[in-house]
Amino acid sequence: MEALGPVLFDGWDADGQPVGKPWSEVRTPLVQVAAVSEAQTKNSWAPLLEMLDGPALDNYRGLEPLDTFVNLPRGRIEPVTSSPSSLKGNKAVFAILDQTEEWRPSNGGIRMAEVMRINAAKLGGSTIESPNAFIPGEGSVAEHSAEYWKRIVEGRARDDGLLYDHREAPPETDLTDRVSLLAGLAHVYGDSADVAGGWVDLERIVADIWDPATHPQVARADFLNQITHASDSWISQPEWASVADLEKAVDSTDEIVLGFDGSRRRSRGVTDATALMGCRVSDGHLFLLGCWEQPEGPFGTDWQVPTVEVLAAVEDAFRDYRVVGMYADPAKWESHVAAWEAKHGRRLKVKASANHPIEWWMTGGRAVQIVRALEKFRSSVADGELTHDGTSVLTRHILNARRRESRSGIQIMKEHPESPRKIDAAIAAVLAWQCRVDAMAKGLGKRSKARQGRVVVLR
Repeated sequence: MEALGPVLFDGWDADGQPVGKPWSEVRTPLVQVAAVSEAQTKNSWAPLLEMLDGPALDNYRGLEPLDTFVNLPRGRIEPVTSSPSSLKGNKAVFAILDQTEEWRPSNGGIRMAEVMRINAAKLGGSTIESPNAFIPGEGSVAEHSAEYWKRIVEGRARDDGLLYDHREAPPETDLTDRVSLLAGLAHVYGDSADVAGGWVDLERIVADIWDPATHPQVARADFLNQITHASDSWISQPEWASVADLEKAVDSTDEIVLGFDGSRRRSRGVTDATALMGCRVSDGHLFLLGCWEQPEGPFGTDWQVPTVEVLAAVEDAFRDYRVVGMYADPAKWESHVAAWEAKHGRRLKVKASANHPIEWWMTGGRAVQIVRALEKFRSSVADGELTHDGTSVLTRHILNARRRESRSGIQIMKEHPESPRKIDAAIAAVLAWQCRVDAMAKGLGKRSKARQGRVVVLR
């Protein structure tokens, strides 16, 4: 279509309908199919040649599909795997970026995608990516595009000119259960599945998934199109998605606890985020009350955490909900945590300690307590004992967290100290969950549960 069809807007007809014209009326079209290896370009190149070897030959005189390129009546279609420097002056009106989950900094894929997008932008053209599910943390082009889409959803992007279509199996799909697995595969493959009249034999795919040589993470990525996790991820995407509950709402009469992780301006690198989480005591439902992150690019220059906004959010939480406990990592926020303890400490039913009811350090000589809190949270996700509000910010921070082995056990960190991929909302969620665990140990939350229904006693 981009090489031959009327894809450019050319005004309106008498009926008010849009009219198109082909690129050839504007300039000589160049269309490219790009990948980081010649073998990968065949994913798009082979079916392209098949489609052109038919009625297109009769309708477009001068069309010549060849093994290594296609001559157009005017212009050319070509596969490319060359270096970004050789592509820079070769401007395509349209480009397919194939298998971008494999386009990484190590193989020049990031720069190659950048050059091809710039080329298309200069001509008013477009690009399309066709990746498989990426593995978070590898820094691929597909991962960057997914993060761009998340920024659009969160309202953090300056432009929303990205169409993102990702279809994956439901997170609760069980690889060991045939019915569940077939349902997940049918959802992913859609009309191409044999159960929908298509050509893909789902039972054959089940056999491949159940082959002992097939790693579960590979099966979820390649067959179920699920974005899973890096090898050192703390919590996987399917695990986290399986406990999302967007329908739950927290009422002002509910008993809740708070978790807080703060930061201050850094002299170098990207400033860590500041996050405030809430958790309903009765059912363990987590919800984000606020997250303050440094904007990207020039808008983030000299950015500092808006302390006044953060303090206001904490006061709003104490005013709007029945807060029975709050755990906060006081690092760099010692004076504010002390002020919260002085103002709200007496009313709290759950206290970190007698002298410091809110202060709960996530650093220092508390490795054993930290490891236990992290394990409680991780187990509660795996066992479905908690739910969350599905906020994209919280999800992003949870999936950014990486496991790190310590003498006391597993702790979590960013992929590296200067990484822009933040985990502060994840830390705040762990603190809120630990506070909720302690609240349940004190017998709190039961009253809230009782109000959810009626009791009829028959005598």
